[in-house]
Amino acid sequence: MPNELVDSAHRVAELLLEAKAIKLSPDKPFQWSSGWLSPIYCDNRVALSYPDTRTYIKKALADLIRREYPEAEVVVGVATGGIAQGALIADLLELPFAYVRPEPKKHGMGNQIEGRIEAGQTVIIVEDLISTGGSSLKVVDVLRSAGIDVAGMVAIFTYGFALAEDNFNQKGVKLSVISNYNALIQTALAHDYISAEQVERLSAWRESPETWGK
Repeated sequence: MPNELVDSAHRVAELLLEAKAIKLSPDKPFQWSSGWLSPIYCDNRVALSYPDTRTYIKKALADLIRREYPEAEVVVGVATGGIAQGALIADLLELPFAYVRPEPKKHGMGNQIEGRIEAGQTVIIVEDLISTGGSSLKVVDVLRSAGIDVAGMVAIFTYGFALAEDNFNQKGVKLSVISNYNALIQTALAHDYISAEQVERLSAWRESPETWGK
């Protein structure tokens, strides 16, 4: 990976830590809805409240799309975390925007795809966070079933689970991110958010999140 991309990944991690969008607590872990214990809590929507952070992330994602998905005709956000980010990016790229609901609306037109996308168009999906990839990849199924071509998916941050990589490979979907768990741990250590002793514990979680802490 070119040095400027590595530097950008660390800068995004630094901004997310500063905004407290990401919190690290290896000694008093959080519990996810899945039941997994986790030393990290990530809510990238918090970053939207900080204009400088929001702008940096928006530009980084837009540059990523220009570089790796120049064929994209429409930007599609994943509800709900990817809606605001996707709209910001679509505005910067001067592309149409739409988003996909987790399930069809229960009244009105019953839409699951909100916005205008024509069959045969090529879209880039925007997500804020990738964990296992399961919910994000459901959006791919919805779009493909409507005859829409998915160029790939971009996201702010990924935990880098092997399960997520397998899930994306099985769907044949390319994933590109602007920051990741390794960059986060390196940045957190460099800025004294964590100690050297806590790094091993944080690394072990990523390798086996379903059994960590139990």
